Amino acid sequence: MLTIEGLTRYYGKFLALDHLNLTIGDGELHGFVGPNGAGKTTTMRILATLLPASSGRAEIDGAVIGRNNRKARSLVGYMPDFFGAYDNLKSWEYLDFYARCYGVGKKDRDRMTGQLLDLVGLSDKREAYVNSLSRGMKQRLCLARALVHDPRLLILDEPASGMDPRARAEMKGILRTLKEMGKTVLISSHILPELSEMCDSLTILDHGKLVFTGTVEALSRKMNGDAPLDIRLVPGCGEAQVENAVTALRQMPCVTAITEEEPYLLRVRLQGEEDACADILRALLSAGAPVHDFHRAPMNLEKVFMEVTGHD
Repeated sequence: MLTIEGLTRYYGKFLALDHLNLTIGDGELHGFVGPNGAGKTTTMRILATLLPASSGRAEIDGAVIGRNNRKARSLVGYMPDFFGAYDNLKSWEYLDFYARCYGVGKKDRDRMTGQLLDLVGLSDKREAYVNSLSRGMKQRLCLARALVHDPRLLILDEPASGMDPRARAEMKGILRTLKEMGKTVLISSHILPELSEMCDSLTILDHGKLVFTGTVEALSRKMNGDAPLDIRLVPGCGEAQVENAVTALRQMPCVTAITEEEPYLLRVRLQGEEDACADILRALLSAGAPVHDFHRAPMNLEKVFMEVTGHD
């Protein structure tokens, strides 16, 4: 669906985007993460044909940006981080206006307006004026606006910015529905945990450079591969069983440290890959330790984000 090769953008002498290479598959929900000023919005504006690249190449389903912009615009729905809304229009009029701009016929406009308002949960606000909507409602209406021409690729720049927790949850539900509809979605945020819950894959930018791209699981393995093991024994099994488990763990060459975080929860530091984890579990079971739960300690996504982007 989307292929980016060596995409670069200068503002004067300032390098905002540094030879970005990225591929996003059809129907994928891809998160674009990075601190403010990382190059996310610059990339999205180039893909939306609103900003020329200094060099490099971007192609959307066969349409080369900068060469086939008319075709590219028919394929892309773009929602900027800051958008204007015509306050003196009703919700349905707002969508109808933009559908006319895309040449959608009246019959199709009437059907599409109702469907989009239903999709974003604003059917009951059809006759409401835009200036009467809350910020979260306006953002959902602008998302509907980006869909009036049925684009294959949605580019959403910080769509949940400024939303309260309820509105964020509603936006996540809408994005899942769009994925089920077969849309490809590129969504940006500077909050890694926010995107990790719903995206198939992530790209992390810092100072215009790509520092990671792949699945959330791959990011977890990369940054959290040395995370300790949390081993919880059956509650109430007794101190003798805890000591038995500790003794079995101390005999494992890969184990470097053992701490009891709370009653019946052992945190184990180790050297080695997943086969070491398997060896430890086998040793515990062979020793008769009543293992209730066995897993890597959960990944702190905020810490991962700071580590990946090189910040303390």
